[in-house]
Amino acid sequence: MPVRDRLLREFLAAIEKKEQQQLIELVEDNQPYDIAQILLIINAAQRKELFQHLPNWLLADLIQELDHEDQQLIISEISAKKTAQILTEMSSDDAADLVGELDDEKRQELLALLDDEEAIELRELLQYPENSAGGLMTTEFVVIPKAYTACEAIDKLRELAPDAETVYYLYVVDEEEKLIGVLSLRDLIVAGPETIIAEIMYERVVSVPTDMDQEEVARVMEKYDFLAVPVVDMSMKLVGIVTIDDAMDVIKDEVSEDIAKFGGIGGKEAGVQDLNIGAFDAAKKRIPWLALLLLIGIMSGNIIAQFEETLDQVIILAVFIPMIADMAGNTGTQSLAVVVRGLATGEFIGKDALRLIKREAGVGVIIGTVNGLLISVLVALWQQNIWLGFVIGFSLWVTLFFATLAGTIVPLLMDRLKIDPAIASGPFITTINDILGLTIYFTVATRFMEYLI
Repeated sequence: MPVRDRLLREFLAAIEKKEQQQLIELVEDNQPYDIAQILLIINAAQRKELFQHLPNWLLADLIQELDHEDQQLIISEISAKKTAQILTEMSSDDAADLVGELDDEKRQELLALLDDEEAIELRELLQYPENSAGGLMTTEFVVIPKAYTACEAIDKLRELAPDAETVYYLYVVDEEEKLIGVLSLRDLIVAGPETIIAEIMYERVVSVPTDMDQEEVARVMEKYDFLAVPVVDMSMKLVGIVTIDDAMDVIKDEVSEDIAKFGGIGGKEAGVQDLNIGAFDAAKKRIPWLALLLLIGIMSGNIIAQFEETLDQVIILAVFIPMIADMAGNTGTQSLAVVVRGLATGEFIGKDALRLIKREAGVGVIIGTVNGLLISVLVALWQQNIWLGFVIGFSLWVTLFFATLAGTIVPLLMDRLKIDPAIASGPFITTINDILGLTIYFTVATRFMEYLI
C-alpha cells in the first residue's frame, strides 16, 4: 500500500476515534510534507477535528509545508485567535509570507492578536517588497559580537539555536551591529575555548541588500554554494538571512513562471497554480495572448493573399508553406530557449551579447545550409524540377538564418529594455518567424517565377 494511502487511513481512524496522542505520534513520526498533503485530502470537518487535537507548534510545521494558496484555504477554516497562535510558532519569514497574502482587514486583525514584539517583527518584514531579499529573509539567526570568546559564542549558540532558522553559519557584528564577518559552526567547534571570535572569523563575507531581487539572491547563493546568505540594510547592519530552502522555492517559482510565459499563458499566476483555479479564470489568463497572436497571425494570411498570382501560376508552392513556417518557428524557438536560459542564469552579460549574436548567426548559416541542401535535393528528385528545388532550398536557407537571429536578438533586446525576455517566447516568436518565413519564401519564388513555370 502506498505510504500516503496508509497515512490517510491511519489519520482518518485516529480522527474518528478522537485519539489525540495517536494523531500527535503520526505527525511526529512522519515527514511534515507528507502530513501536510494529508491536510489537503481530508475534508473541512476532518481538518477541524484534527486542529483541535494537535498542538500549535505541530500545526505550524505542517502549514509551512504548503503553498500560499493552500495555506489560505487552511486558515480560512480556523479562527483568527487560533491562526495567531499558529503564527507565533512559525518562522518569521514564513509567518510574514502567510500574513502578507491576506487582505488588509484580516492582516490587521491577526497582528492585533499577536504580542507586541512579534507584531513589530512581522510589520518590519512586511514593509519589504514581496520579491526582494527583505521579503524573503528570516530574522531568526545566530549573531555573535566580535569580542566574544569561542566558549561564550557556544553558550550564545545554545541559547539561540532552538529558534534559529539555521546554525551552520554564525554572523559576527561590531558594536554598531554592522556585519563584519561570518564563522562556520565547524570552525567554532575546533577553536580553543578562549579564542577571540574576531581572530577566527572570515572577513570577506558576501551579503545582499534588502532591496535585491529574490532571483538575484538565489543566484548569489548558487554561485557561492551558500546554505544561507546574510541580508544587510543601507548602513550594513545585519537585519536577516535568506536560507537555502527559501532560495530553492524562488528558483522553483521562477521556473514555473518562465514556463508559463513560454506558453503565452501569463506569469506567476499561471504556473503550477493554474491547477487550483477554475476553467473560466484559467481561460482569462490565456485569451489576451491568443487574441494578440490571432491578430498578428492574420498577417500570414495577408502575405499569402499578396502573392496569390504566384500561387495561381505555381500551385505546387502551396505544398511547402507548412514546412517553411514550421522550420522558421522551430529554429527561432531553439535560439530563444538558449538565450532566455542564459539570461535567467546570468551566463550572458553585457559584452557577451555581441559574441552570442555572432555565434547564433553562424549556427543559422550552418543549419540553413544543411537543411537547404537536403530539401533542394529531395524536391528536385521528387518534382523532377531543379529550379523548384533551388527555390525551396534557398528560401529555407535564408529563413533559418534570419529566424535564428530573431530568436536571439528579440530576447536580448527585451532584456536591455528591462522587459522579461520570457514574454518574447513560444507562440510570439513562432508567429513572427512564420510571417518572416512566408515573406522570404514567396519573394524568392516570385523572383524566380520564369524558371518555375
